[in-house]
Amino acid sequence: MSRMLNATQFRAEFPSLADSVHLASCSQAALSSRLAYALQEIGHSLRAEGAPWQTWMEQVGRARERFARLIGAEPGEVAVLSCASEAAFQAAASLDWARRPGIVTNDLEFPSIAHVWLAQRQRGAEVRVAADTGENVAAEAYEQVIDERVNLVSVPLHTYRNGARLPVEDVVRLAHDRGARVFVDAYQATGVVPIDVKRLGCDYLASGSLKYLLGLPGIAFLYVRGGMEQQREPELTGWFGRTQPFAFDPRLLDFPADARRFETGTPPIPSAYAANAGFDLIERVDLDAVHEHVSALVEELAQRLTEDGERVASPAGARGPQVAIIDPDPDKLAARLAERRIWTAPRGDLLRLSFHYYNDRSDVDAAVEAIRDCRRT
Repeated sequence: MSRMLNATQFRAEFPSLADSVHLASCSQAALSSRLAYALQEIGHSLRAEGAPWQTWMEQVGRARERFARLIGAEPGEVAVLSCASEAAFQAAASLDWARRPGIVTNDLEFPSIAHVWLAQRQRGAEVRVAADTGENVAAEAYEQVIDERVNLVSVPLHTYRNGARLPVEDVVRLAHDRGARVFVDAYQATGVVPIDVKRLGCDYLASGSLKYLLGLPGIAFLYVRGGMEQQREPELTGWFGRTQPFAFDPRLLDFPADARRFETGTPPIPSAYAANAGFDLIERVDLDAVHEHVSALVEELAQRLTEDGERVASPAGARGPQVAIIDPDPDKLAARLAERRIWTAPRGDLLRLSFHYYNDRSDVDAAVEAIRDCRRT
Protein backbone atom coordinates (compact mmCIF):
# COMPACT_ATOMS: atom_id res chain seq x y z
CA MET A 1 0.00 0.00 0.00
CA SER A 2 1.25 3.51 -0.86
CA ARG A 3 2.16 5.70 2.07
CA MET A 4 -0.33 8.31 3.19
CA LEU A 5 0.35 11.93 2.28
CA ASN A 6 0.30 14.92 4.61
CA ALA A 7 -0.66 18.36 3.30
CA THR A 8 2.90 19.33 2.33
CA GLN A 9 3.48 16.07 0.48
CA PHE A 10 0.11 16.36 -1.23
CA ARG A 11 0.92 19.87 -2.42
CA ALA A 12 4.15 18.58 -3.98
CA GLU A 13 2.04 16.46 -6.35
CA PHE A 14 0.90 19.70 -8.06
CA PRO A 15 3.97 21.32 -9.65
CA SER A 16 1.89 24.16 -11.13
CA LEU A 17 1.49 25.56 -7.60
CA ALA A 18 5.14 26.64 -7.65
CA ASP A 19 4.17 29.79 -9.56
CA SER A 20 0.40 30.10 -9.03
CA VAL A 21 -2.30 30.11 -6.37
CA HIS A 22 -5.16 27.79 -7.19
CA LEU A 23 -8.37 28.86 -5.44
CA ALA A 24 -10.75 27.53 -8.10
CA SER A 25 -11.24 23.90 -7.10
CA CYS A 26 -14.99 24.53 -6.89
CA SER A 27 -14.80 24.87 -10.68
CA GLN A 28 -11.75 22.85 -11.78
CA ALA A 29 -8.99 21.33 -9.69
CA ALA A 30 -5.32 22.14 -10.15
CA LEU A 31 -3.32 19.99 -12.54
CA SER A 32 -1.42 17.21 -10.80
CA SER A 33 1.59 15.43 -12.23
CA ARG A 34 -0.46 12.21 -12.07
CA LEU A 35 -3.21 13.71 -14.22
CA ALA A 36 -0.66 14.89 -16.77
CA TYR A 37 0.75 11.37 -16.90
CA ALA A 38 -2.72 9.83 -17.25
CA LEU A 39 -3.38 11.92 -20.36
CA GLN A 40 -0.21 10.53 -21.87
CA GLU A 41 -1.19 7.01 -20.79
CA ILE A 42 -4.39 6.93 -22.85
CA GLY A 43 -2.42 7.99 -25.90
CA HIS A 44 0.05 5.20 -25.20
CA SER A 45 -2.81 2.67 -24.98
CA LEU A 46 -3.93 3.65 -28.48
CA ARG A 47 -0.41 3.44 -29.87
CA ALA A 48 0.44 0.15 -28.18
CA GLU A 49 -2.87 -1.73 -28.48
CA GLY A 50 -4.80 -0.09 -31.33
CA ALA A 51 -8.34 -0.60 -29.97
CA PRO A 52 -7.75 -1.47 -26.30
CA TRP A 53 -11.33 -1.98 -25.13
CA GLN A 54 -10.39 -4.32 -22.32
CA THR A 55 -7.88 -1.80 -20.95
CA TRP A 56 -10.43 0.98 -21.25
CA MET A 57 -13.17 -0.99 -19.52
CA GLU A 58 -10.77 -1.71 -16.67
CA GLN A 59 -10.28 2.04 -16.25
CA VAL A 60 -14.04 2.62 -16.12
CA GLY A 61 -14.52 -0.26 -13.71
CA ARG A 62 -11.78 1.02 -11.42
CA ALA A 63 -13.31 4.49 -11.36
CA ARG A 64 -16.72 3.03 -10.45
CA GLU A 65 -15.26 0.91 -7.64
CA ARG A 66 -13.16 3.73 -6.23
CA PHE A 67 -16.02 6.23 -6.19
CA ALA A 68 -18.24 3.65 -4.50
CA ARG A 69 -15.61 3.01 -1.84
CA LEU A 70 -15.14 6.75 -1.29
CA ILE A 71 -18.81 7.31 -0.45
CA GLY A 72 -19.41 4.05 1.42
CA ALA A 73 -21.42 2.35 -1.34
CA GLU A 74 -21.18 -0.90 -3.29
CA PRO A 75 -19.93 -0.80 -6.92
CA GLY A 76 -23.30 -2.11 -8.09
CA GLU A 77 -24.94 1.00 -6.62
CA VAL A 78 -22.94 3.34 -8.90
CA ALA A 79 -23.61 4.25 -12.53
CA VAL A 80 -20.87 5.87 -14.62
CA LEU A 81 -22.27 8.78 -16.63
CA SER A 82 -21.02 11.92 -18.36
CA CYS A 83 -22.20 14.80 -16.15
CA ALA A 84 -24.42 15.76 -13.23
CA SER A 85 -27.25 16.79 -15.56
CA GLU A 86 -27.36 13.26 -16.96
CA ALA A 87 -27.34 11.84 -13.44
CA ALA A 88 -30.25 14.05 -12.41
CA PHE A 89 -32.17 13.19 -15.57
CA GLN A 90 -31.73 9.45 -15.05
CA ALA A 91 -33.04 9.74 -11.50
CA ALA A 92 -36.00 11.92 -12.54
CA ALA A 93 -36.90 9.87 -15.61
CA SER A 94 -37.15 6.72 -13.49
CA LEU A 95 -39.97 8.23 -11.41
CA ASP A 96 -43.71 8.14 -12.11
CA TRP A 97 -45.05 11.67 -11.75
CA ALA A 98 -48.64 10.53 -12.27
CA ARG A 99 -48.68 8.84 -8.87
CA ARG A 100 -46.83 11.53 -6.95
CA PRO A 101 -46.08 14.62 -9.06
CA GLY A 102 -44.12 16.78 -6.61
CA ILE A 103 -40.43 17.72 -6.88
CA VAL A 104 -38.91 19.92 -4.19
CA THR A 105 -35.81 21.99 -4.92
CA ASN A 106 -34.32 25.30 -3.68
CA ASP A 107 -32.76 28.46 -5.09
CA LEU A 108 -29.24 27.39 -4.07
CA GLU A 109 -29.44 24.39 -6.41
CA PHE A 110 -26.94 24.39 -9.25
CA PRO A 111 -28.84 25.27 -12.47
CA SER A 112 -27.59 22.10 -14.19
CA ILE A 113 -29.64 20.13 -11.67
CA ALA A 114 -32.56 22.53 -11.22
CA HIS A 115 -33.20 22.77 -14.96
CA VAL A 116 -33.65 18.99 -15.16
CA TRP A 117 -36.32 19.20 -12.47
CA LEU A 118 -38.09 22.05 -14.30
CA ALA A 119 -38.05 20.06 -17.54
CA GLN A 120 -39.98 17.25 -15.80
CA ARG A 121 -43.05 19.49 -15.88
CA GLN A 122 -43.49 18.25 -19.46
CA ARG A 123 -44.18 14.82 -17.94
CA GLY A 124 -46.63 16.18 -15.36
CA ALA A 125 -44.29 16.98 -12.47
CA GLU A 126 -45.03 19.89 -10.14
CA VAL A 127 -41.92 21.76 -9.00
CA ARG A 128 -41.90 23.36 -5.57
CA VAL A 129 -39.15 25.56 -4.12
CA ALA A 130 -38.07 25.47 -0.48
CA ALA A 131 -37.97 29.12 0.59
CA ASP A 132 -34.59 30.82 0.38
CA THR A 133 -33.48 32.25 3.71
CA GLY A 134 -30.57 34.31 2.44
CA GLU A 135 -27.37 32.40 1.82
CA ASN A 136 -28.60 29.08 3.20
CA VAL A 137 -31.79 27.00 3.35
CA ALA A 138 -33.08 25.64 6.67
CA ALA A 139 -34.72 22.26 7.11
CA GLU A 140 -37.92 24.08 8.12
CA ALA A 141 -38.18 25.49 4.60
CA TYR A 142 -38.32 21.95 3.25
CA GLU A 143 -40.79 20.86 5.90
CA GLN A 144 -43.28 23.44 4.64
CA VAL A 145 -43.35 22.04 1.10
CA ILE A 146 -42.93 18.26 1.48
CA ASP A 147 -46.22 16.38 1.65
CA GLU A 148 -47.72 13.10 0.41
CA ARG A 149 -47.75 14.35 -3.21
CA VAL A 150 -43.97 14.82 -3.31
CA ASN A 151 -42.02 12.08 -5.08
CA LEU A 152 -38.51 13.55 -5.11
CA VAL A 153 -36.67 16.03 -2.89
CA SER A 154 -33.43 17.54 -4.17
CA VAL A 155 -30.84 19.06 -1.85
CA PRO A 156 -27.16 19.86 -2.45
CA LEU A 157 -24.76 18.72 0.24
CA HIS A 158 -22.82 21.98 -0.19
CA THR A 159 -24.16 24.67 -2.48
CA TYR A 160 -22.11 25.81 -5.47
CA ARG A 161 -22.99 29.44 -4.76
CA ASN A 162 -21.13 29.95 -1.50
CA GLY A 163 -20.16 26.50 -0.23
CA ALA A 164 -22.82 26.46 2.52
CA ARG A 165 -23.57 23.08 4.09
CA LEU A 166 -27.27 22.27 3.83
CA PRO A 167 -29.13 20.16 6.45
CA VAL A 168 -29.19 17.07 4.26
CA GLU A 169 -29.72 14.55 7.05
CA ASP A 170 -32.74 16.47 8.38
CA VAL A 171 -34.18 16.81 4.88
CA VAL A 172 -33.74 13.07 4.25
CA ARG A 173 -35.64 12.24 7.44
CA LEU A 174 -38.46 14.62 6.54
CA ALA A 175 -38.72 13.28 3.00
CA HIS A 176 -38.64 9.62 3.98
CA ASP A 177 -41.23 10.16 6.71
CA ARG A 178 -43.55 11.46 3.99
CA GLY A 179 -42.74 8.79 1.42
CA ALA A 180 -40.47 10.82 -0.88
CA ARG A 181 -37.05 9.99 -2.27
CA VAL A 182 -34.01 12.26 -1.93
CA PHE A 183 -31.44 13.29 -4.53
CA VAL A 184 -28.19 14.81 -3.20
CA ASP A 185 -25.80 16.82 -5.37
CA ALA A 186 -22.42 16.30 -3.69
CA TYR A 187 -20.27 17.82 -6.43
CA GLN A 188 -19.09 20.68 -4.21
CA ALA A 189 -17.95 18.34 -1.44
CA THR A 190 -16.67 15.01 -2.76
CA GLY A 191 -12.92 14.85 -2.30
CA VAL A 192 -12.59 17.29 0.61
CA VAL A 193 -15.56 16.34 2.81
CA PRO A 194 -16.01 12.78 4.17
CA ILE A 195 -19.21 11.28 2.72
CA ASP A 196 -21.06 8.16 3.82
CA VAL A 197 -24.24 7.60 1.83
CA LYS A 198 -25.55 5.12 4.37
CA ARG A 199 -25.23 7.75 7.09
CA LEU A 200 -26.82 10.42 4.89
CA GLY A 201 -29.62 8.00 4.07
CA CYS A 202 -30.17 9.48 0.59
CA ASP A 203 -31.62 7.53 -2.33
CA TYR A 204 -29.51 9.14 -5.05
CA LEU A 205 -26.22 11.01 -4.92
CA ALA A 206 -24.39 12.59 -7.84
CA SER A 207 -20.85 13.86 -8.14
CA GLY A 208 -18.08 14.07 -10.70
CA SER A 209 -14.37 14.22 -11.23
CA LEU A 210 -13.40 17.69 -12.37
CA LYS A 211 -13.57 19.59 -9.08
CA TYR A 212 -12.34 18.26 -5.73
CA LEU A 213 -11.81 14.75 -7.13
CA LEU A 214 -8.87 16.17 -9.12
CA GLY A 215 -9.86 14.91 -12.57
CA LEU A 216 -11.39 16.43 -15.70
CA PRO A 217 -14.86 17.16 -17.09
CA GLY A 218 -16.69 14.38 -18.89
CA ILE A 219 -17.33 11.80 -16.19
CA ALA A 220 -19.84 11.74 -13.35
CA PHE A 221 -21.17 9.13 -10.95
CA LEU A 222 -24.73 8.42 -9.85
CA TYR A 223 -25.26 6.50 -6.61
CA VAL A 224 -28.60 4.68 -6.53
CA ARG A 225 -29.51 3.08 -3.21
CA GLY A 226 -29.52 -0.68 -3.57
CA GLY A 227 -32.82 -2.52 -3.30
CA MET A 228 -34.94 0.55 -4.14
CA GLU A 229 -38.03 -0.22 -6.21
CA GLN A 230 -37.92 1.27 -9.71
CA GLN A 231 -41.06 3.16 -10.70
CA ARG A 232 -40.17 3.27 -14.43
CA GLU A 233 -37.51 1.84 -16.70
CA PRO A 234 -34.98 4.35 -18.08
CA GLU A 235 -35.76 5.93 -21.46
CA LEU A 236 -32.29 7.34 -22.08
CA THR A 237 -30.25 4.20 -22.52
CA GLY A 238 -27.62 2.53 -24.69
CA TRP A 239 -25.49 -0.53 -25.05
CA PHE A 240 -23.80 -0.06 -21.67
CA GLY A 241 -27.21 -0.03 -20.02
CA ARG A 242 -27.59 -3.72 -20.87
CA THR A 243 -26.94 -6.79 -18.75
CA GLN A 244 -24.33 -7.94 -21.30
CA PRO A 245 -23.11 -4.86 -23.25
CA PHE A 246 -20.86 -6.89 -25.53
CA ALA A 247 -23.65 -9.28 -26.57
CA PHE A 248 -24.61 -6.77 -29.30
CA ASP A 249 -28.27 -7.82 -29.53
CA PRO A 250 -30.30 -4.98 -31.09
CA ARG A 251 -33.60 -6.74 -30.30
CA LEU A 252 -33.04 -7.19 -26.56
CA LEU A 253 -33.74 -4.34 -24.15
CA ASP A 254 -32.78 -5.83 -20.81
CA PHE A 255 -31.82 -3.70 -17.83
CA PRO A 256 -29.34 -4.76 -15.14
CA ALA A 257 -30.82 -5.05 -11.66
CA ASP A 258 -28.23 -2.65 -10.25
CA ALA A 259 -27.32 0.99 -10.97
CA ARG A 260 -25.76 0.12 -14.31
CA ARG A 261 -29.32 0.21 -15.67
CA PHE A 262 -28.89 4.01 -15.82
CA GLU A 263 -25.80 3.92 -18.03
CA THR A 264 -26.09 4.80 -21.71
CA GLY A 265 -23.53 4.71 -24.53
CA THR A 266 -19.77 4.35 -24.66
CA PRO A 267 -18.26 5.54 -21.38
CA PRO A 268 -16.04 8.66 -21.28
CA ILE A 269 -12.73 6.82 -21.52
CA PRO A 270 -10.26 9.78 -21.33
CA SER A 271 -12.13 11.17 -18.34
CA ALA A 272 -12.04 7.76 -16.66
CA TYR A 273 -8.24 7.84 -16.91
CA ALA A 274 -8.30 11.33 -15.39
CA ALA A 275 -10.68 10.22 -12.62
CA ASN A 276 -8.37 7.37 -11.65
CA ALA A 277 -5.42 9.77 -11.53
CA GLY A 278 -7.41 11.83 -9.04
CA PHE A 279 -8.37 8.78 -7.01
CA ASP A 280 -4.68 7.81 -6.87
CA LEU A 281 -4.20 10.92 -4.74
CA ILE A 282 -7.50 11.03 -2.86
CA GLU A 283 -6.97 7.47 -1.65
CA ARG A 284 -3.65 8.47 -0.10
CA VAL A 285 -5.05 11.08 2.27
CA ASP A 286 -7.14 10.99 5.42
CA LEU A 287 -10.33 12.82 4.44
CA ASP A 288 -10.97 13.87 8.03
CA ALA A 289 -7.53 15.55 8.02
CA VAL A 290 -8.31 17.11 4.64
CA HIS A 291 -11.60 18.48 5.91
CA GLU A 292 -9.94 19.92 9.02
CA HIS A 293 -7.13 21.48 6.96
CA VAL A 294 -9.50 23.03 4.42
CA SER A 295 -11.92 24.28 7.08
CA ALA A 296 -9.10 26.08 8.92
CA LEU A 297 -8.02 27.87 5.74
CA VAL A 298 -11.61 28.82 4.92
CA GLU A 299 -12.21 30.28 8.36
CA GLU A 300 -8.96 32.25 8.30
CA LEU A 301 -9.68 33.72 4.88
CA ALA A 302 -13.28 34.57 5.78
CA GLN A 303 -12.16 36.34 8.97
CA ARG A 304 -9.41 38.33 7.28
CA LEU A 305 -11.58 39.39 4.37
CA THR A 306 -14.36 40.43 6.77
CA GLU A 307 -11.84 42.50 8.73
CA ASP A 308 -10.86 44.18 5.45
CA GLY A 309 -14.47 45.17 4.87
CA GLU A 310 -15.35 42.54 2.29
CA ARG A 311 -18.90 41.18 2.29
CA VAL A 312 -18.52 37.46 2.84
CA ALA A 313 -21.53 35.49 1.58
CA SER A 314 -20.48 32.11 2.98
CA PRO A 315 -22.50 31.73 6.20
CA ALA A 316 -20.58 31.28 9.44
CA GLY A 317 -21.16 27.90 11.03
CA ALA A 318 -22.07 26.24 7.72
CA ARG A 319 -19.11 27.03 5.48
CA GLY A 320 -17.79 24.38 3.17
CA PRO A 321 -14.52 24.39 1.20
CA GLN A 322 -14.94 27.91 -0.18
CA VAL A 323 -15.28 31.56 0.73
CA ALA A 324 -17.54 33.64 -1.50
CA ILE A 325 -17.46 37.43 -1.46
CA ILE A 326 -20.05 39.78 -2.93
CA ASP A 327 -18.66 42.04 -5.65
CA PRO A 328 -20.26 44.38 -8.22
CA ASP A 329 -18.13 42.82 -10.99
CA PRO A 330 -16.67 39.47 -9.89
CA ASP A 331 -15.51 38.61 -13.41
CA LYS A 332 -13.37 41.74 -13.49
CA LEU A 333 -11.97 41.04 -10.04
CA ALA A 334 -11.19 37.45 -11.05
CA ALA A 335 -9.39 38.71 -14.16
CA ARG A 336 -7.26 41.10 -12.11
CA LEU A 337 -6.36 38.32 -9.70
CA ALA A 338 -5.51 36.08 -12.64
CA GLU A 339 -2.95 38.66 -13.76
CA ARG A 340 -1.18 37.74 -10.51
CA ARG A 341 -1.68 34.03 -11.30
CA ILE A 342 -4.32 33.64 -8.60
CA TRP A 343 -7.08 31.48 -10.02
CA THR A 344 -10.60 31.99 -8.64
CA ALA A 345 -14.15 31.21 -9.80
CA PRO A 346 -16.68 34.04 -10.32
CA ARG A 347 -20.38 33.13 -10.39
CA GLY A 348 -23.21 35.66 -10.58
CA ASP A 349 -22.56 38.42 -8.04
CA LEU A 350 -19.97 36.37 -6.12
CA LEU A 351 -16.28 35.68 -6.38
CA ARG A 352 -15.58 32.20 -5.02
CA LEU A 353 -12.22 31.27 -3.49
CA SER A 354 -12.05 27.55 -2.77
CA PHE A 355 -9.52 25.32 -1.04
CA HIS A 356 -8.17 21.80 -1.32
CA TYR A 357 -5.55 19.89 0.63
CA TYR A 358 -2.89 21.36 -1.67
CA ASN A 359 -3.58 24.88 -0.43
CA ASP A 360 -1.81 26.41 2.56
CA ARG A 361 -1.65 29.67 4.52
CA SER A 362 0.59 31.28 1.90
CA ASP A 363 -2.39 31.08 -0.47
CA VAL A 364 -4.55 32.88 2.09
CA ASP A 365 -1.91 35.60 2.43
CA ALA A 366 -1.64 35.96 -1.34
CA ALA A 367 -5.39 36.25 -1.83
CA VAL A 368 -5.87 38.80 0.97
CA GLU A 369 -3.01 41.00 -0.23
CA ALA A 370 -4.08 40.81 -3.90
CA ILE A 371 -7.69 41.72 -3.14
CA ARG A 372 -6.49 44.64 -1.03
CA ASP A 373 -4.36 45.85 -3.94
CA CYS A 374 -7.28 45.53 -6.34
CA ARG A 375 -9.50 47.58 -4.05
CA ARG A 376 -6.88 50.33 -3.80
CA THR A 377 -6.39 50.72 -7.55
